[in-house]
Formats: sequence, structure tokens, C-alpha cells
Amino acid sequence: MSEVKLVDKPALNIQGAYARLKPVVHHTPLQMNANLSRKYQCKVYLKREDLQIVRSYKLRGAYNMMSQMSSEQLAKGVVCASAGNHAQGFAYSCKKLNVKGVVFMPIPSPQQKVSQTKMFGEDFVEVKLVGDTFDDTAIAAKAYTLEHGMTFIPPFDHPSIIEGQATVGVEIIEDYNQLEQTPIDYIFMPVGGGGLSAGVGTYFKEVSPHTKVVGLEPEGAPSMLAALQAKHPVELASIDKFVDGAAVKRIGDVTFAFCKDAIDDMHLVPEGKICSTILQMYNEEAIVVEPAGAMSIATLDDYAEQIKGKTIVCIVSGSNNDIDR
Repeated sequence: MSEVKLVDKPALNIQGAYARLKPVVHHTPLQMNANLSRKYQCKVYLKREDLQIVRSYKLRGAYNMMSQMSSEQLAKGVVCASAGNHAQGFAYSCKKLNVKGVVFMPIPSPQQKVSQTKMFGEDFVEVKLVGDTFDDTAIAAKAYTLEHGMTFIPPFDHPSIIEGQATVGVEIIEDYNQLEQTPIDYIFMPVGGGGLSAGVGTYFKEVSPHTKVVGLEPEGAPSMLAALQAKHPVELASIDKFVDGAAVKRIGDVTFAFCKDAIDDMHLVPEGKICSTILQMYNEEAIVVEPAGAMSIATLDDYAEQIKGKTIVCIVSGSNNDIDR
């Protein structure tokens, strides 16, 4: 068996990304939720990335990477593979930067995400539906990129993507420090390929080391948990695709380099619990969350004893949900 080579942690310029993104993204609200705070006898803050321009945080990484490319690279065009949210952030960035982009999406992608991608990118993007899972789609997208001399904009596994997603953490700390004097005890966030958790987790380790960083995966796609147990990324034989924003067979090599140090605890959330949380948030809070966006709230029952009397932040990562599903 060949030895596994781990990637070294590259340098991140999170404050540089924050400055680049400030004129482009919404600084989304950090809101205390009264119902959840009462239920769990603690202070529950929601970071509302569901209110982002493209209804998820993914715009941050895509724009941060593309805005640093040379005009020669941009002129040749860009390609991405995405189950939906990265595609929309990518499409918005293409239009904003006047760049031609090609989006590869899995065939089972929610129609709502396909339509939104076309809407955000307008004439700047072309959508190709290929493959059954994100991983199949990514293979096709990378082959197309090479064939046409374009640049691939990965959904998570690149330092520029990670530092873009880390700006979610910068905003949380900035807003929280204006509201409270005590440190944040727990931050809960979804993990797909690991871009958000690598960025936000790393930033929190630097500026709020007291905070326990908890990564959440759907029970049917535990690729980060498998990687942390094996001490290197591994490819899962099969995954449940329901939580489309967090269902990947293999996390990134670069994201793993950060996540192994940044995540304090990994927790798996049952798909059924995610469904009931989506309905609960819609009925009780009039908040629309997608399956990945519901995970940070869905997991609170499992941490009820630990979080009592504490201050916690749940990242609501997106709201691109197709209710017909």
C-alpha cells in the first residue's frame, strides 16, 4: 500500500479576503434566536448566510479566488463543478467580473438551483448537467477545463476559497464583540468538502481559542469524520445525496490540512432530523433553510446538556431549498 502524502498548510490572508469581499457580499446578520435560546437555556445566535446575495456563503470563496486571477486567465474563461450553491456564487462572480463561465452540475441537482445559477450568471454562464454525484461532475468539469485551457474554480479545496469562506468568521466575531463581553463557547457549522470549516475554524482558533469548533456532517456522507479517523482524506464508497450541500465522497486535501487542527469535534446528523428541522424553522421562525443549512440547528438536541448556560453560534449556511423534493 502506497504511503499517503499529506498537503502542507498554505498561508491564508483572511483579512485581505475580507477587504476584497466587503464591497461585493452582504455582511449577513448575527441574530440571537429567542425560541432556541429558551428551549436550550443558553444564548443561541444564528449567522444568517441564508440571507446572502446568492442565498449561501459560497459566493465568498468563488469571488475571492476569481478576483485575484490575471486578466489573461480570466479572458480564457472559468469552469466550476457544483451541486448548486458554489455554482450560484460562481455565476454571480462571472457576471460581476464580466467573465465567461461554464458550470457543471450533477443531474439530480434541484431545479431551483439550476434556475438560480442561470439567473445569477445571465449570459455569462452555460450550465451542463453531468453525472450522478458531485464527484462524477467534478471529473467531467476538470477534463473540460484542461481541454479548453480554462481555469477551474474549485468549490472548497483551494487556499483562496478557504480564506473567502473564513470571512463568515470575521463577520461573526466583529458583530458578536459589539453585543457581548463574554467569549463564544461553541460554534456549529456544516461540513461538506471542508472549505467553510477550514476557514472559519482556523480564524476562530486564532482570535477566539476558547470557542469549541464543532463540524457537522449528514449521517449518510461522513467524509470528514472518516478522514479525521484515518488521519488523511479517504473516499467513501457511496453516500446519501439528500443533503446536497454537504454530501461529498471525499473532502479536500487542502481543507483537511486545516480542519485536522481547527475542528474540535465532528458530529453526524441523521437525515430525518434535518428534515424535521427544516419544517420547524419554516413553521416557527419563517426561515427557509436548505438541508445543509439546517444541520447546525438540528444538532442542538444532541448537545443540550453541554450548551446549557453557554453562548453558541450556529451557521445557517444557505437557503437554496427545493420544497418539491
